[in-house]
Amino acid sequence: MFVARRMLTLVLTLLFVILLTFLAFRIIPGNPAHTILGMDASPEQIAELEQKLGLGGPLHEQFFSWIGGVLQFDFGQSLRFSEPVLDLIVSRLPVTFSLAVLTLFITIIVSVPLGIAAARARGKAVDLIISIGTQLGLAIPSFWSGILLILVFGLMLKWFSVSAYVPWSENIWLSLKSLTLPAIALAIPQIAIVVRYLRTTMLEQLGEDYVRTAHSKGLKNSSVYYRHVLKNALIPVITVIGVNFGEILAGSLVIEQVFTLPGMGRLLITAIGNRDFPLVQGMVLLIALIVITVNLIVDLSYRWLNPKIR
Repeated sequence: MFVARRMLTLVLTLLFVILLTFLAFRIIPGNPAHTILGMDASPEQIAELEQKLGLGGPLHEQFFSWIGGVLQFDFGQSLRFSEPVLDLIVSRLPVTFSLAVLTLFITIIVSVPLGIAAARARGKAVDLIISIGTQLGLAIPSFWSGILLILVFGLMLKWFSVSAYVPWSENIWLSLKSLTLPAIALAIPQIAIVVRYLRTTMLEQLGEDYVRTAHSKGLKNSSVYYRHVLKNALIPVITVIGVNFGEILAGSLVIEQVFTLPGMGRLLITAIGNRDFPLVQGMVLLIALIVITVNLIVDLSYRWLNPKIR
């Protein structure tokens, strides 16, 4: 029942996003065809482009025509690249997806130990140092962190390549090196958020009755922290990490520009700059689908952490 409700929520949310994406490009003032071709375009040119963009006919006919294409994985033709929208997205998706996954991995392996250390050392020097670090992580924008990382680790120390992205199919190690710095730049604010949230939730859990009961049974502190407190504290933290996945995708728009990565972020900016109506519409829909799917996975993970959830 729990899984069925979550699946129903996903479907309804996706339908709402599809409708919102469709309307967003049609209720805004002005004619996109006029915007793309300019005011000097002839009526024949305008009519031809409107037909290509799916803007001809009543609104409901446009919607069913577009949704029919989407259901058949036909997102239209890119005006800028003269290629199918889906092919362009699929060609750029591995870069952005790899960057997002690596960012999440760095966030988790760094933030969880720091959050636990801050909670266990509440009010001590370690807690203060971690608190100052998280404040800095939240205060410094990702693009500025990226520039500093390029300067220090790319140009001065030459530990990482910052000149070009290397696909996974060519060289796994060089590909990982080309993605590490942008992933760290994206992960810094996410680490700060998760550390602060995990510290707070763990301190709340430490005041619960079950912790005192565990101590009264003679369990070691490490066992209480890792087997009981951390597991309960991770439930809201996983929610934060899932929500932050959308922020990581949004942050990739800027970071991919800073590191010249050929991912979806750069493609979307190019599409917007060239008024590539079908490409922007297709990318917005796909990014929304990815975020919704990740949040479904987060919801389903609750059952593993807390079997009482149904």
